Amino acid sequence: MGESMITGGAGAGVLLQLMRDGRPRTRAELTQLTGLARSTVGARVDLLLHNGLLAPAGEAVSTGGRPPATFAFNPSAGVVLAADLGATHATVAVTDLAATVLAERVESMEITLGPRAVLDRMLQIGAELLAETGRTTVVGTGIGLPGPVEHSTGRPNNPPIMPGWDGYDVPGHVAAVMGGPVLVDNDVNLMALGEHAVVYPDVDHLLFVKIATGIGAGIINGGVLHRGAQGVAGDLGHVQAMGSHEVACRCGNLGCLEAVAAGPAIAARVRDAGGDAADVGALIDLVRAGDVVAANEVRAAGRRIGEVLASCVSLLNPSVVVIGGQLANAAESLLAGVREVVYARSLPLATGSLQIVSARTGGQAGVLGAATMVLQHVLSPSEVDARLVG
Repeated sequence: MGESMITGGAGAGVLLQLMRDGRPRTRAELTQLTGLARSTVGARVDLLLHNGLLAPAGEAVSTGGRPPATFAFNPSAGVVLAADLGATHATVAVTDLAATVLAERVESMEITLGPRAVLDRMLQIGAELLAETGRTTVVGTGIGLPGPVEHSTGRPNNPPIMPGWDGYDVPGHVAAVMGGPVLVDNDVNLMALGEHAVVYPDVDHLLFVKIATGIGAGIINGGVLHRGAQGVAGDLGHVQAMGSHEVACRCGNLGCLEAVAAGPAIAARVRDAGGDAADVGALIDLVRAGDVVAANEVRAAGRRIGEVLASCVSLLNPSVVVIGGQLANAAESLLAGVREVVYARSLPLATGSLQIVSARTGGQAGVLGAATMVLQHVLSPSEVDARLVG
């Protein structure tokens, strides 16, 4: 796959979608599943085998005579470079075509260094990880950024904490070094994609809420990511919180949820009460150590977040609300506050089977989502058909 794949046989891409669950199947099973002629299925299987997207998987149990051969999706046919670039950190990973992380690195990196410095460092880390894995067939690159992104162009759109990034051609910068498409999205959207793909693939309606330096949400609606008209759907942190009209937010408005319930705001209140919470990491350490003041402040922040989420639950009717981000490490106190308000304020019909849970993908949510975004594109039927070598 990748640059070597050119125009080939139409229809094989649809067949590949059936095989992406990893289950080995015979040609006869595929003929039965698709309703296509046996010769057509055989030709498409051969084409996918030739391009490495399917691989032999042994023999099926024989019902008499020679056992039929089985075939399965081959995730080793290529790799994805995935990056989650946060306000103060970067997570870069190489995954296979099933979004399994093969190598990963996390390092401190300030997004305020600007696009050239950050993206060049990301590419350097990526090259080192590719060398570590011994893989060279990169089918695409996925990048998450901590601000609004025009997904169709991959350009940041007036990001409030990313000076120098507005309108920057991120895909062009990366594509000059890496082969394959370069796709870019907001980091919380990708966290939602990652959590959905890995943990909740059968859930059609999911809301992922990231609570860290800022607050944002990713919305899975009908099984797909909802980005909105300008790509800023889920900007939860800048919804006005109740009773906070005098609190200034870094966006320039007053009373934003982020200004009263994100990590820095909680840490500041703990410091005002005499606690040693120099930053969000120290705040989490206090909660884990059983500090009552810190735990109470985190729970109170959870209630403020719950006030906004109650409206989201009534509006979107998700089956699952996932709480992720750095403050999810103080999950018990935070979740208690969120649940307390959401279950009390939302209609019973909306909350009867609603799960409010902490993220299970942890710090990998962003890179898993970035890889998923790329794989949804490059392994789509039309893209596969366009790139197959006959």
